[in-house]
Amino acid sequence: MSRLKVHEIFFSLQGETTYVGLPTLFIRLTGCPLRCTYCDSEYAFTGGQWQAMESLVAYAKQESIGRVCVTGGEPLAQPACYELLHKLCEAGLKVTLETSGAYPIEKVDQRVVCILDLKTPGSGEVSRNLWDNLDHLKPVDEIKCVVTDELDYQWVKQMLVERKLIDSHHEILLSPSYGQLAEKDLAEWVLADRLPVRVQLQMHKYIWGDIPGK
Repeated sequence: MSRLKVHEIFFSLQGETTYVGLPTLFIRLTGCPLRCTYCDSEYAFTGGQWQAMESLVAYAKQESIGRVCVTGGEPLAQPACYELLHKLCEAGLKVTLETSGAYPIEKVDQRVVCILDLKTPGSGEVSRNLWDNLDHLKPVDEIKCVVTDELDYQWVKQMLVERKLIDSHHEILLSPSYGQLAEKDLAEWVLADRLPVRVQLQMHKYIWGDIPGK
């Protein structure tokens, strides 16, 4: 029976993406090969408990209200995550995946909504972006960039043009790095450039603060 190392499972409000505010069951898998400068889930790099695939799916079906988010760490760093995503969909759940984009999403079940977190230079991990993933995005998938400063913002602008994402059907999400970039600065840059993106804040942090499991 397949197993995954799970750091935590918790029920909360989705704090980001176009699904912000929706009650969601989060399955946070242990481990991540990236070390982004602004990472807010370093605690999930290690620890956790091995859990059987079937028990995870059964728990999600019982304890969620139909919506599950698989996150990390980097969930796709565990190969069994692809199977978990498939089985959650088979159980009739609405599933989102939060991934760094450093692992291929081609094998992810087509019913899963992928939130692809492209890494900016300020993350320190821009070289880990697997650009081929852009070719496998579905119309419902979303692209997220965390912006640490104005240089990151200019990089995002150029990347959106070069990768022909401005006129794509994908939702483009820009987040100010929490505690590092003023929300107002990012908002004013986007408005000044009339950039067709969605500025988003991490709602859960404004409700509960920077607390794991919220």
